[in-house]
Amino acid sequence: MSETVVLDRPADGAEDSAKRRQIVEGARSVFLARGFDAASMADIAKEAGVSKGTLYVYFTNKEQLFAEIVKLECATHAEGAFELDPGNPDVETALIRLGTNFVGFLCTPEKAASLRVVIGIAERKPEIGQVFYETGPAFGVARLRDYLEAQVKAGVLKIEDCEVAASQFLDSCQSTLFKPVLFNFGPPPTPDQVRRVVTIAVRTFLAAYRAK
Repeated sequence: MSETVVLDRPADGAEDSAKRRQIVEGARSVFLARGFDAASMADIAKEAGVSKGTLYVYFTNKEQLFAEIVKLECATHAEGAFELDPGNPDVETALIRLGTNFVGFLCTPEKAASLRVVIGIAERKPEIGQVFYETGPAFGVARLRDYLEAQVKAGVLKIEDCEVAASQFLDSCQSTLFKPVLFNFGPPPTPDQVRRVVTIAVRTFLAAYRAK
């Protein structure tokens, strides 16, 4: 016999936002600790310190809740790392800052753990994989592409395909650094390691694309 859940009254204004954040934080802890399949809405409600009725007011199922967590994490990352001024012609400084922030974010244990969860369910729940890709990797590539296109128009860079160049740069920044963390093979890289790899990536990028 299925359990009947009585929905609570939605909160208003600031209280509503605070309650939503409370639920999302609780859900994040449960998903990271137990994985997507083993997590239940009852577990999430308990961890978040809310009733199941309150939980279902905000999210109808754990798929919707997990997708919300993915969007929020990607948006938070994009607000910092991918803020690029198209009017700034100092490409070297801009790319070093971007690459360092990008790798630093990507290689934290919490973010790697979240990505493992996404990878584990993307085949069965492609809509969640789509949310992650569109709000994460694709968004970052698009922001960097726009910046590179502005520098091409300004005559600073000479690039045939800025989207490909953006993807190449972001991939090269994480070379030797991210996969060990993703597969739980090694610890996060040190700031010196990140700086070294990103500097090489920027040097290689400018050697290929700086306007002569």
